[in-house]
Amino acid sequence: MSDSAVVTPPAFVIARPQPGEYAPYYDRYISLVQGEDILDTLDQQRRQTMLLLSGRNDEDGDFRYAPGKWSAKEVLGHVCDTERIFAYRALRIARADATPVEGFEQDDYVRNGPFAQRPLADLVEDFIAVRRATLSLLRNLDEAAWSRRGIANNNEVTVRALAYTIAGHELHHRRILEEKYFAASRR
Repeated sequence: MSDSAVVTPPAFVIARPQPGEYAPYYDRYISLVQGEDILDTLDQQRRQTMLLLSGRNDEDGDFRYAPGKWSAKEVLGHVCDTERIFAYRALRIARADATPVEGFEQDDYVRNGPFAQRPLADLVEDFIAVRRATLSLLRNLDEAAWSRRGIANNNEVTVRALAYTIAGHELHHRRILEEKYFAASRR
């Protein structure tokens, strides 16, 4: 599918999640998401992140704005890993799987991910693939699936809250990349 492909939106409105549909911690991400069309937001984010990262080299990808901070490659790897996990949670809950979904330790994932050894261009391609897979999953949910509730990381959450969390988490980290990594690496 090309970036210019027309995708038919669902015939129903996917409402913004309300407090009580997610753990209060995730409001830090959900509150960043503007507008009411989460599928369009996720698609636009894919394009915006591609633009931010296109033309960057591995030196940019290896940059750390302070000692002990993740490299830009590790940030992007973290975004991809987290999106995969949250999309998996959304799939399980959308399919009415009542089995609680476990949490994950982000620092362990980054520490054990091979992000530093991969070219930045490969990680960008991975992000594009992950986001397209997330969009494919979400675009194919029926109306009832969006408001289904499940337990993830010991907290009740709806599918739509997970979609907004994915978008807000990506936006949070893209802003950090813009402000602390790429602006600083040009000085």
